[in-house]
Amino acid sequence: MGENKKTLIYICAAAVLALLAFIMAPKKITPDAFVEQGEIFFPDFTDPNEATTLEVISFDQNSGQAVPFKVTFENGLWTIPSHYDYPADGKERLAKTATGLIGIKKDDFRTDNISEHEQLGVVDPMDATAPLTGRGQKITIKAGEKILAELIIGNQVAGRKNVRFVRLPDQKRVYSARIDLDLSTKFEDWIETDLLNVMKHKINKVVLKDYSINERTYSVDNRDILNLTLKDDLWSANKMGSGKVVDSAKMNALLSTLDELKIVGVRPKPEGLSASLKLTDQKQNLQRSEIRSLQSKGFYISRDGQLLSNEGEMQFNTSDGVKYTLRFGEVVYGSGLAVSAGGDEASSEGAGQNRYLFITSEFISNYFKEPAKPKNRAFENKPDSLLTETDQKNKELDRKHKDWQRQVENGRKLSNDLNERFADWYYVISSDSFDKLHLKRKDLVVSK
Repeated sequence: MGENKKTLIYICAAAVLALLAFIMAPKKITPDAFVEQGEIFFPDFTDPNEATTLEVISFDQNSGQAVPFKVTFENGLWTIPSHYDYPADGKERLAKTATGLIGIKKDDFRTDNISEHEQLGVVDPMDATAPLTGRGQKITIKAGEKILAELIIGNQVAGRKNVRFVRLPDQKRVYSARIDLDLSTKFEDWIETDLLNVMKHKINKVVLKDYSINERTYSVDNRDILNLTLKDDLWSANKMGSGKVVDSAKMNALLSTLDELKIVGVRPKPEGLSASLKLTDQKQNLQRSEIRSLQSKGFYISRDGQLLSNEGEMQFNTSDGVKYTLRFGEVVYGSGLAVSAGGDEASSEGAGQNRYLFITSEFISNYFKEPAKPKNRAFENKPDSLLTETDQKNKELDRKHKDWQRQVENGRKLSNDLNERFADWYYVISSDSFDKLHLKRKDLVVSK
């Protein structure tokens, strides 16, 4: 074979080898997962005030059920649908939660493998076919029916504060993302905290009624009535006797509890019962279903038509002329949603840490003593320079009478507004609040 021919063969072989090497050489792969790193999950969601609904679905492994919590704005009101549309104080908190979702980025790609979802804690809590473990928390934020953001939040990434595994509900891909959310699904965190709308310095009389009810005959065994009255900044009690005083620390704790009283759950009252309680100036006969509703919560109608409770009651007056009545009912068993909303999860036995509370208010019609009226109104058409001594007296009497009228009107309005708030609901309070309010004479009246 000639040298030229050999050379040509070598050149062709080298070319083939070079081509094979090029074909078989590893390429630089750039999957979509890595291309998307650093991108924002919800680029079109930029205004937190646009949000009108927050829904959080968690998973209770003890019951094996998804636990929904929802706050929404409809018909001009913020409500909690999962708790019988109880009024929510939700605008500011929802905007704060929404702000935490705006700008969340796909920091690091973790996996496209569905089999890893359980380990990372991003299993959809609503997935009926998935295992009970590894469920995440599903968060949805809407403006009306439009979804602004929806994310399943899973376990924290080991060694990285505020970094969680996350995924979009309709995708299998999992990323890690830095999340700093003020996210609470506690009922008490989304409602107005000032339940009674009272300040303790306005309370000037407290009455503690210690009695029990025979639930068969509805007769009442009155054990004691403790009247506590404030005068010259000192509290005193009826039947106190010499050498006795009101324990100032316990009294102050009682007043503070009233001022700061919070609820941990609600139940709706029957519609007819709610309506009758709103009509403060008239009485209505209760239906059997309404009476059964009352009794199931520990409240009874006595033979003479009084509303009583199986754990006694407390009344207190304020300087606004309003008398509150707090009636303490049955124990509420369970925890979580069973306490805050009841329903199928509610139990009639077990650990009881809470109690039903029935609240009403009324205006004390003779609380503000009516001053004398002016004998005539001749002063109304005179300049001050022409007022006689009698005119000046009548003008002052008129001013005082109008002040009295305003006090009465304000007190009556406050009481009506409170009854509008209280009428629809049985409240649930914690055992701690109950223990601070459900006091007896021996707890408050002590030796000097």
